[in-house]
Amino acid sequence: MKKINTKKLTVMGVICALAFICVLLFRFEVGGFLTFDIKDAVLTIASLIYGPLAGLICSFTVTFLEFVLISDTGVYGFIMNFLSSAALSCIAGLIYKYRRTMLGAVIGIVFAVFGVTAVMLLANLFITPLFLNMERSAVVGMILPLLLPFNIIKAVFNSALVLLIYKPFTVTLKKAKLLDVEGSAGYKLNFKSVLLMVISLIVLIGALLFLFLNMGGTIDLF
Repeated sequence: MKKINTKKLTVMGVICALAFICVLLFRFEVGGFLTFDIKDAVLTIASLIYGPLAGLICSFTVTFLEFVLISDTGVYGFIMNFLSSAALSCIAGLIYKYRRTMLGAVIGIVFAVFGVTAVMLLANLFITPLFLNMERSAVVGMILPLLLPFNIIKAVFNSALVLLIYKPFTVTLKKAKLLDVEGSAGYKLNFKSVLLMVISLIVLIGALLFLFLNMGGTIDLF
């Protein structure tokens, strides 16, 4: 029987807890029915550390808890929520798994932005008509003015946040001795990682400004 990695389970539990807290604290709203929060960024950290399967498990756990405990969007909302979290975390984690460098992380995040945007647009075409009780043609008409920019901004925002918090988060875990030597190697803050964090912060601020100024977005604090 394979020995249970208690440190891994602990870290995944902490990540799930932090992601759920993010859901409780605030979310961004656009267009009256489009919402997103920063839990996808937190869940992606699990995928970068332990691989896409860990990201998938954490994504399902948090979105299911949200569905059961606090969601008002029903099964449709749960499906959309899970697809968003799983797509971002798994795509980024899959690429980073085979290229565990800073460049690999950036490449994984870039592919994740395009991947999650495509996944969510397809989900919007099939699920949104059922959720909002409207014709699919009406949803198609919403793609360019609303759905496409929203999903891109959502993906860019969460991806920039991943690159911003990944190093500090893993350094903290290493100091707390929750990461094994193999998993924590190379997690030192250096000039390149700080530069990446600064660029990520600029991108994040730009995404926020676009969300609020061009799309009429609002932030809902709990």
